[in-house]
Amino acid sequence: VLGNAVLLLVIFLTIMPYVYMVSASFKPGEELFSIPVQVFPDSLYLGNYDLLFGKTNFVRWFFNSVFIGVSRMALAVLISLMAGYAFAKFDFRFKNALFILVLATLTLPIYVLIVPLYGMMVALGWTDTYIALILPVAAQAIGVFLARQYLLSIPTEIMDSARVDGAGEWSIFWRIVVPLSWPVIAVMAILFFTASWNDYIWPLVVLTQDKMFTVSLGLPTLVGPYSQQYGAVMAGSFLSTVPIVILFLIMQRRFIEGITQGALKG
Repeated sequence: VLGNAVLLLVIFLTIMPYVYMVSASFKPGEELFSIPVQVFPDSLYLGNYDLLFGKTNFVRWFFNSVFIGVSRMALAVLISLMAGYAFAKFDFRFKNALFILVLATLTLPIYVLIVPLYGMMVALGWTDTYIALILPVAAQAIGVFLARQYLLSIPTEIMDSARVDGAGEWSIFWRIVVPLSWPVIAVMAILFFTASWNDYIWPLVVLTQDKMFTVSLGLPTLVGPYSQQYGAVMAGSFLSTVPIVILFLIMQRRFIEGITQGALKG
């Protein structure tokens, strides 16, 4: 009974901010700041959504976030899987040293890399472009680690048998490695898409045009010293959770399988 009570309390504390966010998106301004606090609105007020879609570039921000998130996810998953396959199944000079070097990059926070990365973007003329938001974070050390650890659990004899049958390395990768790696692919897809969707610092540095903003960067512009559209921010925040929920529902079974069966094996 005590364990269930603690679990229910944790669930309540976890979902209440989300419930209040959804509720606040249907409240007019006076209800948002009412005392005592109203968890649920007196009636459904759609003015926040009218403001969000009619007077802001939210649709463009949403498209930018989806496009950048999917592109970063696909590229990072592909690169991580190929690198992880090489580290797990091939022998080459300095393999262990290179893998340790890749893992060492996990200790570098984004704040250390911002200045040199921004200098590169300016030199290449990539500021205010999708390339600047996708390419610099296409190689993810955590993805290489997860892919390598998972692929170590796949018998090498499967690849050797394919080589005996005349299959090339690219054919082995696409026809054997990728189908067997769906659990870890699902894990990486959710991690990379979520990281891209929530990214704020890097877009803030390389973007200046409103039409190029992502959702995470555009919504804070609705709250300023002369205008505070908190209802529209709540509406946009609610809508911005939809893609992540959809992705998790699609990848849920593979995600759980990857976490429990092999993604973190040593």
